[in-house]
Amino acid sequence: MNIWLTLVLIVHVVAALAIIGLVLLQHGKGADVGAAFGSGASGSLFGATGSANFLSRATGVLAAIFFLTSLGLAYLASHRTVEGAGVMDAVKEAPVSPVPSPTSAPVPSVDKPAAESGASKDSKANEVPK
Repeated sequence: MNIWLTLVLIVHVVAALAIIGLVLLQHGKGADVGAAFGSGASGSLFGATGSANFLSRATGVLAAIFFLTSLGLAYLASHRTVEGAGVMDAVKEAPVSPVPSPTSAPVPSVDKPAAESGASKDSKANEVPK
């Protein structure tokens, strides 16, 4: 699966760079004024209008390839198998220990006065600080 991801990613990057190059090569709508002063496309390899048609069609084809590789990358990323996602995946849950029954250990009562609980009268544990 990783080889497909790498292959589609390489095609995606190459298509993106080619689109950037083709867009920079094309003349904009304002290039007609510049063509009147001697920098026209009449002496180009494809003729006066052939280069515009070829470049725009090549850009369209590369845009379609870029779109398809984007969809392919999204599919491959969403259907990837997770081998080891994180540190906590290896940690297993500890078994739940049973709660001790109330009869097994006596619980000291908080409601008893100090004399009943065995504390001396000199103890200041129950006094509120001023």
